[in-house]
Amino acid sequence: MTSPKDALEHFEQRAGRSQDVNRQAALEKRHGKGYRSARENLQSLCDPDSFMEYGQMAVAAQRLRRDYDDLQSATPADGVITGVATVNAELYGRDKAQAAIIVNDYSVLAGTQGYFHHKKIDRIIEIAHKQKLPVIMMAEGGGGRPGDTDVMTQIAGLQLTSFSSWAALSGRVPTIAIANGYCFAGNAALFGCADIKIATQSSWIGMAGPAMIEGGGLGSFKPTDIGPVEVQSQNGVIDLVVEDEAEACELARKILSYSQGDLHNWNCSDQNTLINALPDDRRYAYKIRELINTLADHDSVIELKPKYGGAIITGLMRIEGKAFAIMANDCRVLGGAIDAQAAAKAGDFLRLCDRLKLPLIALGDTPGFMVGPDSEAQASVKHFSDFFIAGAQLQVPLVTIFLRKGYGLGAMAMAGGSFSRPRYCASWPTGEFGGMGLEGAVQLGFKKELEEKTNPEERKALFDDLVNESYERGKATEAAAHLELDAVIAPKDTRKMILAALR
Repeated sequence: MTSPKDALEHFEQRAGRSQDVNRQAALEKRHGKGYRSARENLQSLCDPDSFMEYGQMAVAAQRLRRDYDDLQSATPADGVITGVATVNAELYGRDKAQAAIIVNDYSVLAGTQGYFHHKKIDRIIEIAHKQKLPVIMMAEGGGGRPGDTDVMTQIAGLQLTSFSSWAALSGRVPTIAIANGYCFAGNAALFGCADIKIATQSSWIGMAGPAMIEGGGLGSFKPTDIGPVEVQSQNGVIDLVVEDEAEACELARKILSYSQGDLHNWNCSDQNTLINALPDDRRYAYKIRELINTLADHDSVIELKPKYGGAIITGLMRIEGKAFAIMANDCRVLGGAIDAQAAAKAGDFLRLCDRLKLPLIALGDTPGFMVGPDSEAQASVKHFSDFFIAGAQLQVPLVTIFLRKGYGLGAMAMAGGSFSRPRYCASWPTGEFGGMGLEGAVQLGFKKELEEKTNPEERKALFDDLVNESYERGKATEAAAHLELDAVIAPKDTRKMILAALR
């Protein structure tokens, strides 16, 4: 029989095989690529000494083909570290800081998903579901693993629940996924199901790796040909691109904080400077990101999908330490007109707001939806309509503030589908409103009168007069006088009014 002392020594030896100190070759290989080990990333994600590991003793289900001691050294934890820890406890306390952590370990069989690997993921997702814990997952890996010869009670293994249970967490708890290196097949599916998706510059993300693609008769490709970060950030797959794993872990902690509570220490820019945020000429563009940063608490804005659907900006921010979602038109892209890609981005973002339970602030400045044959070729009807559906189904409070243009269906979409939909729908004094853009409305409504002016200078003078008359009729103060808006507010009062509306 084994004595307690011997049992403890055996346990410590066995557990130690999964630590970096005893896996020097694997550690050096990771560092040689400029990457960190799974346990180094784990330490960055979790508060010090807070991680409680599940399934550390697991190895790959390959006892029939490999030596057991070799499996313990070469396949520790079966390629995935799972457990519960605190994240940001120093800011929010231990209770609010509890989180589930999943770190796929590429140094173990290329991070592939084996039998016990999936069982471990299923177990920690079950814990997260029952205890309502947010989850951070590092998703690097090559997808399914065909070499687990010990598993003799299944054929294809398609009855496993990892993907459905992980996807089912969305809307129940916040889920954040990080990609680095190769993230293919099943790993990519897990990555794509997360609420927030972060990728390093050295990431390749695809629903199949080279072997599967070639096996399907679709050609031979290098891993770096498949889903590079440049492609996946422009098509909306990735929310945030960072330099490396260290920055990814830091950003994941910060993003998680938006669902953990309020910050009591904050500061912001002088709000009186907002009076100078817009140019004097209504036809000129301005930098909406600078305006948002002025409006928000310092260092609190995190923009999502910046390279996708650029006519609409989406992200997270804080005002007086309180977390919000932010959506704004960017007049430097298509003049602020909402095209199909921006509408798709916005519809997805509204659903994300509900999943993360973040009140939404919308800053409007749009001449409406983009129209024309090219727009229709991009399925604009589908995406514009989906934007309206997402707004109609929005569960979190919405505040819409128009900064300048508020025309047509696009302006209505920025207000959840109707100016009566937000909890508070207001405008800066520079706001201007109408069923369509002023210039287009004049050209359409006064076509006969304009055509009667054969002299080009007289025609332009009449056009300018009619536009000015339309502008006066559609000014924010007139729209508010007709109760189409709840209020006109001074720019410096924007933060104050948003907080008042959402209390």
